[in-house]
Amino acid sequence: MPLMWEELREPPSRAARWKATLRKQPSAFLLAVQILVILLLPALESSDWGRAVISLLSLSALITAVFTVRSTPALTWLSATLALPAALFEIWSLVDDRAIILTLAHTFLALFYFYTAYALISYMFEDAWVTKDELFAVGACFTVLVFAFAYLFMAIQEIYPASFTSFDGPGQRTLLELLYYSGANLTSVGLSDVGPIRAQARAIGTVEQLAGVMYVAMVISRLVALTVMRARQ
Repeated sequence: MPLMWEELREPPSRAARWKATLRKQPSAFLLAVQILVILLLPALESSDWGRAVISLLSLSALITAVFTVRSTPALTWLSATLALPAALFEIWSLVDDRAIILTLAHTFLALFYFYTAYALISYMFEDAWVTKDELFAVGACFTVLVFAFAYLFMAIQEIYPASFTSFDGPGQRTLLELLYYSGANLTSVGLSDVGPIRAQARAIGTVEQLAGVMYVAMVISRLVALTVMRARQ
C-alpha cells in the first residue's frame, strides 16, 4: 500500500516551531526580552563586565523590536534606521565613556523605543478584534515605554548632572534606578526612592505621568472593550 503524503512528511524541527511562533507572536518575544533585561540588571550592574553584557542585551532587544515592528503598520526601514545609530553609539560607549557619547547613545535608544511604542500602538489600533499577539503587545508596549523614558532620563543626567536624587543624595543614577523610577512614574504608583530635582528631569517626568494615564485610558480600555464585545458575539 502506498504511503499517504501525511506519513511521508517529517514533523517540523524545534527550530522551525520557534521560528513559526516568533513570526506569529513577535510581541511576546519582545516582552520576554525586556523582562529578562530588567531581571538581569541587578547582577550585571555591580560587575566590571556587566556593562558589556547589558549592551549586548540592549542590542538583542533592539533586534527583537525591529522584527516586531515588521508586523505593525509602521515603517520597518525607519525602525532599522533609528536602531543602527543606537547600536553603534552603544558599542562606542563601551570604549569611550565621554558624556557626549553616552548622551548620543541614550538619546538614540530613547528615540528608537518611542518609535517602537508608536508602532505597537498602531498595531493594536489597526484591527476591530483582538488577537493573542495584540494582548502580548499591550505588555510589550508598556515595557518599551518604560525603557524609552529611562534612556531619556539617562541622557538628561548626562547633560544636566545630578538631575535625580535618592536616599544617598543627588548624583548620577544607574539604569536600573531610572528604570525603577520610570516604571513607578508610568504606572502612577509613585513608589520610588528616586526623584527628579532639576527642571528638565521634572518636565519629562510629568510627561511620562501623563503618558501612563493616557495609555490606560486609550489603549488598554479599547482592547478590553473589544475583547468583551467579541465574547458577547
